[in-house]
Amino acid sequence: MTRHVVVVGAGPAGINAALAAADAGAEVTLVDSAPTVGGQFHRLPAGAGPDKVTGGTRLVEHPGVRLLTDTAVWTIEPLHKGHVVHVRTGQADGPGRRGETLTADALVLATGAYDRGLPFPGWDLPGVVTAGAAQALAKGQGVPIGKRVLVAGTGPFLLPVAQSLTGVGAKVVEVLEANGGIRGWTPSALFAGRGKLAELAGYARLLAKHRIPYRTRRTVIAAHGEDRVTEVTTAALDRDWQVRPGTERRFPVDAVCVGFGFTPQLELAVSARCRLVDGFVEVTSAQETSVPGVFAAGELTGIGGADLAAAEGAIAGAAAACQAIPEAARRKARRGRTFAEGLAAAYPVRPGWRTWPDDDTLICRCEEVTLAALRTAARERDALGVRSLKLTSRVGLGLCQGRVCGRNAADLAAGFTGGRYDPADTARRPIAAPLRLGELAEDPEKEKT
Repeated sequence: MTRHVVVVGAGPAGINAALAAADAGAEVTLVDSAPTVGGQFHRLPAGAGPDKVTGGTRLVEHPGVRLLTDTAVWTIEPLHKGHVVHVRTGQADGPGRRGETLTADALVLATGAYDRGLPFPGWDLPGVVTAGAAQALAKGQGVPIGKRVLVAGTGPFLLPVAQSLTGVGAKVVEVLEANGGIRGWTPSALFAGRGKLAELAGYARLLAKHRIPYRTRRTVIAAHGEDRVTEVTTAALDRDWQVRPGTERRFPVDAVCVGFGFTPQLELAVSARCRLVDGFVEVTSAQETSVPGVFAAGELTGIGGADLAAAEGAIAGAAAACQAIPEAARRKARRGRTFAEGLAAAYPVRPGWRTWPDDDTLICRCEEVTLAALRTAARERDALGVRSLKLTSRVGLGLCQGRVCGRNAADLAAGFTGGRYDPADTARRPIAAPLRLGELAEDPEKEKT
């Protein structure tokens, strides 16, 4: 009997998982909420076809793959053998959205991650965006987020963001790396990532050509303006990211792009009851999670870049189809994990960032919860867990459901009380995507495929 494998997420991990499973003879359904395949890494200009994505043409032409774009998975139900995946296809606010229930023998989660922004005074001003949002606008629409743009945060992702911005006509005034840059890399990690040296050299040429300063151990600590950002204050940092007094500098900009690493998108993994370790999904060497028949690949299992995600996807797809795992994929994954370990060691988020916001800084922008209100909830109301913190302060109860603020709120609360606040608890919700009550009431038996 042919196995049905459902793959959620059509970035590098999901594409390779779908192809590996289909090549092994499985019937594959690939689901992604975007209008086309590629994910953030292969984000395409509006109207571009999948042939511009590595593996995209073979994916859409493969007879064993059914592709569902503009489709959100809103919940997963475990079965004794397999899983039921509930999806809705179409725009969330569109009248023609339709539901479907997929029964999977195996499930591959490749939902990726989203940018992490850290709060500082003025970070809620219009014109202050995450680095990924600025890149998506530049790559997808060819539009710069501003004319004079500051890029700040930590990690090599800042460099392709600067490249995308200059490519659409923005003036990048500085790239600020809060850590020490390449000096933090271990020799083994540099050797594992040696294939990326040409890419790094290209970014160096870009910075030199456009005369963009690249400064390490420095970041933005405040944004200023009335209706939108007009100026920023930057400062030098020590190794723990405490501001060095007297190093503050203020200058004009009309946009700020910040990116302090990534947070895995865990909602479906939590819904499937996968075990988490240090905020990521725990997997075996075959990418299988703690739940039999559920596999995970890409940024869900650790931040390591597109090459590692693709290798993990190939492993997960083959394993989900009950086929032998290609040794080439195993080798690429081992090399990629060594690189990822070096990445995590060189670009950590240091605890000193907790000193950047003041009492009036909004930590939860949806519910307008300030740092002072969060502190009161943690200390005076004994909110010693994420759930009680949400109920007593309203942090994470707004439109984003804690995707933006949850991790930061948990870290700040832990600093206030010394208690344990698991950021993954913000991902514990039975409905993972927006859903109308009428849609929830529909008869799932009429939708089964």
